[in-house]
Amino acid sequence: MKGMSQLVQLKTCLSQRADLIPGLILVGGFGTRLRPLTLTLPKPLVEFGNKPMIVHQIEALVAAGVTDIVLAVNYRPEIMEKFLAEYEEKYNINIEFSVESEPLDTAGPLKLAESILAKDDSPFFVLNSDVICDYPFQDLLAFHQSHGNEGTIVVTKVEEPSKYGVVVHQPGHRSLIDRFVEKPVEFVGNRINAGMYIFNTSILDRIELRPTSIEKETFPAMVRDNQLHSFDLEGFWMDVGQPKDFLSGTCLYLSSLTKRGSKELTPPTEPFVHGGNVMIHPSAKIGKNCRIGPNVTVGPDVVIGDGVRLQRCVLLRGSKVKDHAWVKSTIVGWNSTVGRWARLENVTVLGDDVTIGDEIYVNGGSVLPHKSIKANVDIPAIIM
Repeated sequence: MKGMSQLVQLKTCLSQRADLIPGLILVGGFGTRLRPLTLTLPKPLVEFGNKPMIVHQIEALVAAGVTDIVLAVNYRPEIMEKFLAEYEEKYNINIEFSVESEPLDTAGPLKLAESILAKDDSPFFVLNSDVICDYPFQDLLAFHQSHGNEGTIVVTKVEEPSKYGVVVHQPGHRSLIDRFVEKPVEFVGNRINAGMYIFNTSILDRIELRPTSIEKETFPAMVRDNQLHSFDLEGFWMDVGQPKDFLSGTCLYLSSLTKRGSKELTPPTEPFVHGGNVMIHPSAKIGKNCRIGPNVTVGPDVVIGDGVRLQRCVLLRGSKVKDHAWVKSTIVGWNSTVGRWARLENVTVLGDDVTIGDEIYVNGGSVLPHKSIKANVDIPAIIM
């Protein structure tokens, strides 16, 4: 009973302190991997699950009690500042922009924002803006404060660790990190860096104000000092910074909502829903005899004609899919149009205001904004 009492006291203490902990989101720069969408909007404002990617992260931080959020940016901060003003008011939080005059990699932004992050001795959260998951911030905070060392990184298990940098623990220790092994040839573990961290302010003493990699420079130094732990992430995780992963992440996100019985999803009893995991904005218009799903997101003001087949795709605001078109493994950009009997598949990405002609076949690739496609694209290509 004494141990239980101490646990309750610890949780109470943490809940009282959560609102003192700031969060830093590493927004970064041009988002080239997600072009052509990022030619129109900064990557954090691209809608994922019918809300901008960065809003998922802001809402998760707010749910953990964070009221001060810093965005580390070096590209078009004025657009994000204007957009996020409504969320400051909605959630009664303070969002500050730390603007880099030159790209500072993944550790330099922490040093640049030191005056905000180190206002007191409270730890702070850091996360990459590309990460979509069931954010574990409250549990992460509790774990970090329980071990008392300088840093904790969230790790996730993957099926093919040879593609990543793998986290290896000290022998006999479940969380204290011994080393990182980049793309191991032999199996050494299956946990990788998930792009979410919590640090004590002492980490800032390790970082210089210059382009610095937190993964290659800061973390190894912390490991040598026995100051870096890992925290296992439960549930789904995806870095959605490029189109194929954006689509895979959408599938995982919709599946997660289905498991939770979320009302954000369109009821599977709707006659046009096939296979589930479908999210359709209330303002979208659906034609007759459509088959939508599985794993489809339809944004605001989208118009879908009769007999349309949608599967594993994302339709962004204001797009149109005309009668009997087939769209699979595709992101249809804002205000774009897919013609009658057209067929899109194999990770096709349409930028803003693209027109795909009637009966056109597009077999993968990217179409830059404001283009009109009048001939088949049989081999994946970038259409400029």
